[in-house]
Amino acid sequence: MSDRIADIWGARTPHGRGTVWPARVDLHLADGLGEWEVDRWVQSACLLCSNGCGCDIAVKDGRMVGVRGRATDVVNHGRMGPKGLYGSTPWARSADRLTRPLVRDNGRLVETDWDTAMGRVVEVSRRLLAEKGPLSHGFYTSGQLFLEEYYALAMIGKAGVGTPHMDGNTRLCTATAAAAFKESFGADGQPGSYTDIEYCDAIFLYGHNMAETQTVLWMRILDRTRSADPPVIVCVDPRRTPVAQEAERTGGVHLAPRVGTNLALMNGLTRELFVNGWIDEAWVQAHTLGVDDLRTSVERYHPDEVGRICGIDPDDLRRAARIFGESERVLSTVLQGFYQSHQATAAAVAVHNLHLLRGLIGQVGSGILQMNGQPTAQNNRECGADGDLTGFRNWDNEQHVRELADLWNVDPLTIPHWAPPTNAMQIFGYAEEGSIGLLWISATNPAVSMPESARIRRILGGDQCFVVVQDLFLTETAQLADVVLPAAGWGEKSGTFTNVNRTVHLSEKAVDPPGEAKSDLDILLLYAAAMDFRDLDGAPLIGWSTPEEAFDAWRETTRGRPVDYTGLSYAKLRGPTGIPWPVNDGAPEGTDRLYADAVFPTATDYCETYGHDLLTGAAVTEQEHRAMRPDGRAFLKAAAYTPAHEEPGDDYPLLYTTGRTVYQFHTRTKTGRSRSLNRAAPDAWVELSVPDAERLGITEGDVVRVESPRGAIEVRARVGHVMAGAVFAPFHYGSWDPTGANCDGRQANELTMTVWDPVSKQPYFKTAACRVVKVRDGDGPAPAPTTAASASASPGVPATGGGAATVSRVVDTPVYPNDPAQTVPAGGA
Repeated sequence: MSDRIADIWGARTPHGRGTVWPARVDLHLADGLGEWEVDRWVQSACLLCSNGCGCDIAVKDGRMVGVRGRATDVVNHGRMGPKGLYGSTPWARSADRLTRPLVRDNGRLVETDWDTAMGRVVEVSRRLLAEKGPLSHGFYTSGQLFLEEYYALAMIGKAGVGTPHMDGNTRLCTATAAAAFKESFGADGQPGSYTDIEYCDAIFLYGHNMAETQTVLWMRILDRTRSADPPVIVCVDPRRTPVAQEAERTGGVHLAPRVGTNLALMNGLTRELFVNGWIDEAWVQAHTLGVDDLRTSVERYHPDEVGRICGIDPDDLRRAARIFGESERVLSTVLQGFYQSHQATAAAVAVHNLHLLRGLIGQVGSGILQMNGQPTAQNNRECGADGDLTGFRNWDNEQHVRELADLWNVDPLTIPHWAPPTNAMQIFGYAEEGSIGLLWISATNPAVSMPESARIRRILGGDQCFVVVQDLFLTETAQLADVVLPAAGWGEKSGTFTNVNRTVHLSEKAVDPPGEAKSDLDILLLYAAAMDFRDLDGAPLIGWSTPEEAFDAWRETTRGRPVDYTGLSYAKLRGPTGIPWPVNDGAPEGTDRLYADAVFPTATDYCETYGHDLLTGAAVTEQEHRAMRPDGRAFLKAAAYTPAHEEPGDDYPLLYTTGRTVYQFHTRTKTGRSRSLNRAAPDAWVELSVPDAERLGITEGDVVRVESPRGAIEVRARVGHVMAGAVFAPFHYGSWDPTGANCDGRQANELTMTVWDPVSKQPYFKTAACRVVKVRDGDGPAPAPTTAASASASPGVPATGGGAATVSRVVDTPVYPNDPAQTVPAGGA
C-alpha cells in the first residue's frame, strides 16, 4: 500500500537494456473497497494525460469506484499515474454534474428539455445558413472526445454545414507536433515507440517535463536509468525539473535556455553535428533533401553565440551535442516547452533534423515522440475535426478531396478547401466580430485555457455570437453560453481513442450517464438529424447510429492512407492490449514504429501537405513541391532564430511562462473534483527564482501581483527552481473552486498573448513580458506541491502527500505484441 500523491512514480522495477519492462499492476478503489467487492471490471484506457494507459474500470452498485492498470497492455504494463488513480472516477459522482439541458432566458441559464434546447440551436443554425451561408458557423472541440465523435463532427462540419471554421483545443497543445511531422516527413504520425526506451543509449527531452505530464512514461524511463546500464538523459527546460535532476544524475546535461530561444539552441546543436562529422552522409544523401541549405543556415550558431543568446554555458551545448552525435541509439521527446513557445514548428522540426542527419529514425531504440498534451488529440487530427482533412488527406490536393467526397457521397465543392482551414485563434477572432454567428464548443473550457482570457470572456459573453456548449459541468465557458447540453463522460459511453505512439484502445461503457445527459456522439447525431443533412442520393448524410458503426465507417476512410485502421475492429480491440496503427493486411498486429524502410510519405500525390517556409509560414505550392521530387525522401528544413514578439524591458523586466503540475489536468474539470489531487495542488501560484525573489523582497508564500501588458493575477509566490529572469505559473486554475471560494484574479492566461506560430498556428503561452510586485506578507507557504518541479527552495515547507492508499504489485510479465525483446531474436534488435 502506498500514498501515490507523495510517491508519484511508485516503486522501481529496474531492468537491463533490451529486456522487457516488468509488469506492475497499480490499483485504487474508493471508500476502502477491496478488489473482491467489485461487481465487475470494464475495459478502458486512462484519459487524464496523453499516455493512454490501458486500465479496467471498477463498477460497484452501478457506480464507477476505481481503476486498475492492465498488465497486458503495451503502453503501461499495468501502471497508473496519480491523476489516473485518484482522478478517473470521482468527478462522475459529483453533485454538480449537468443532468438536463440549459437555455438562456432573460439573461439566465434555466433548465429545459432536449427538444427545446436542440430546437433553439437548430433554429439559429438554419437561419444563419440561409442568411449568411456556412461561414457563419464555427466548431471548437477538444482532445478528449472519442474517435467516433470526432469523425461525426468532421462529417457534420465539412459535409453537412460546409464550414472551414473547425478546430480544437489541440491547437493549444499539439498542433506543432502535427505540423512538424508534416513538414519533415510529409504526413502526421509519431515515428517512434515507447519501446525505444528499452534500447536507447540516450534520451533527449526538449521542453518536456515528462515526470509530471506523462508520469507512467517517466516510470518507464526511471526503470531504465536506475538499471546497471542506463541511458544518458539530456534535458532542455528553463526549470530544474525531475527530468533535469535525472539528467545530472545520469551524467547527462541540463540545458536551461532563456525563454523564447529554443531555435537558437537547436541550430547550435545542429551545427555541432556538422562541425564534428557526426553525420551519416550516405544515408542523408539517399533519404533526405535540403542538407546543403541546412548546413549553411546553422553555420553562424557557434556555441559561444548560442550561449550569449540562450544564457547557457557553451560547453554544455558542446557536451549535449557530443552525446547526440556519438550515441548509437537516441530517443527524442518534445512537448509544450517547444510547442507553445517562439518559433515552435521550426524548433520541433530541428529535432527531426538531428535524427535525420544521423539516420536515427525507424530503428529500434532510435525514435522521435512529438508528444501530445491531451489523450485523444491524435484522433482529432486523424478525423479532421480540427484544421486537418479526414484521413491525413491534403486540402490542396483535388484528388484527395474527391476521394473523401466519394466516401461521404457529397459534392466535392461542399467540402471547404478553397483556402487554408481556419485555426482556433482566427475562429475566436471571427466570433468576436460576429462573422461567425454560431460557435459550438464541445468538451473544452476556452474561458480558462485560451490566451488573453479577458478577451475570450468578452467574446463568449457578447451578443454578436450564439454560443453552444456541451460538457459535463457548468464550466467557466458554459456559464457564458446560450445553450448548454449535458454530456456523458468517460466510462459512461463507448468509443475508441489513440494515444501518443499511435496505440488504439477501446473504452467500453461501464455505467449510465446521470439524468438526461447524452454521449457526445448522440448529441451530434441528434443535431445532424434535426438539420436533415443529406447526401447526393437524398439519404441521410450520416447513415449510422452506434459507436461501432461509426468506427467501421471511419476505418474505410483510412484505406490507403498513412493512418490505416482497416485491420482494426471493436472485436480485435477487445483483446488484452491496445494496438498501434497502421493495422492492415501487411501489419495485422499493428506497427510499433514508422519509417523502418526509410521511405517517407512525401510523394507529391500522397503527402498531407506541400509544406511551408518555417520562418514566415508561406505555403509551398504543388508545382514547387513536385519540382523538388521528394519521392519518399524526408525534408531537412532550416530557419534562422529571431527574437520573441515580447522581450523584457524596463516596465516588464521578467519573462512569464505557463505550464502544468502533476496533480491537475487542463482546467481541473475532473481532477479538481478529486479530494486527493485537489489537496495536493489546490490553488494557483507563481514560481520565482531565488535571486529574483531576493531582489524583489519576496519570500515563500508572499502574495504577489504579476502583471503583463494584458492583465494581472494576484497569487502566492513559490520561491523555487525556475531560472533567473523567468516567472512560471500553472494554467489550470480559473474562477471555479470546489470549496466555493471566490477565486477571481488567479487565472494564468490573463497575461498571455494572442499571437501564434506562423506554421502550426499554435499560440505562445511560454513567452510574455511581466513584472512582479509584492502585495503583502503571506500566512504560510504557496499551495504549490513539493514533490516535483515546483518544490520550494526555502526550508521548512511541509511535504505534499495525503493520497488515499493504492495497491501496486509486480506480476509475471505477459507477452506484448510488437515488443522487439519478444519478437526479435537475441542480438537482432
